[in-house]
Amino acid sequence: MAGTATNLPVLPALMVEDAVRAALLEDWGRAGDITAQATLSPETGARAVIAARRPGRLSGLDLAAAAFRLSDPSIEVERLARDGDRLEPGDVVMRVSGPARGMLSAERVALNYLGHLSGVATATAAFADRIAHTKAHIVCTRKTTPGLRAFEKYAVRCGGGANHRFGLDDAILIKDNHIAVAGGVRDAIEASRRFAGHLVRIEVEVDTLDQLREALQARPDVVMLDNMPPETLREAVAIAGGRVVLEASGGVTLDTVAAIAETGVDLISVGWITHSAPVLDLGLDIEIG
Repeated sequence: MAGTATNLPVLPALMVEDAVRAALLEDWGRAGDITAQATLSPETGARAVIAARRPGRLSGLDLAAAAFRLSDPSIEVERLARDGDRLEPGDVVMRVSGPARGMLSAERVALNYLGHLSGVATATAAFADRIAHTKAHIVCTRKTTPGLRAFEKYAVRCGGGANHRFGLDDAILIKDNHIAVAGGVRDAIEASRRFAGHLVRIEVEVDTLDQLREALQARPDVVMLDNMPPETLREAVAIAGGRVVLEASGGVTLDTVAAIAETGVDLISVGWITHSAPVLDLGLDIEIG
């Protein structure tokens, strides 16, 4: 294990506990884990490790630990890695010991969180690694799993990315439909400027270089360059001349992200890292003997 992401936010314990408790209740249904109850006595103890089965980036340890603790407070959890660590197959991230019933009843919820969030972190790291030679940063979007946004955005940070808006209330982002209804790019920005408080940033999405020029006249904080090829992005960077933060967006893939970053944009938003990232395979194995 190596290469831990730095400056990670802290997941509030109350937020973690509420989410994990709901997940456990969903899994346990009306009668709890009847398989564990049928096969294991309350006194049966066990030791287990959670290890990576594929290479990737780790995220979600707080949620996994909470699953075991809420399942049975007497379960002991030892963390052997940190969120943001790069993993290789066989790397052990957690050791768990205590009542076997509680351990196995929490196993799937713990691994669901770990696998999904580590998958998001791994996907983010893959993009971030491709553009490490540029000034650009990978940012996420609001294309998240309902109920998991805060955790998925945390996982993006674990993978070396940065966060875009958390919701509709923390920044103004004027998109094409807003522009169509408002009557134009400049009108939409100016109306937003009159509405916004002094701490609220304003971003506008543009599809063409003419729209970019119009937007610059109204002085937004950020301009999103939507679905522009690299040659157009390069021209947009020259037109903006450092007056605003520029964000490239739309259909970004691992094959195209480096060329996009090399145009000189500041940010590259990628919805795929949260809405389609594959799960990272981690497993819980009982230690025998």
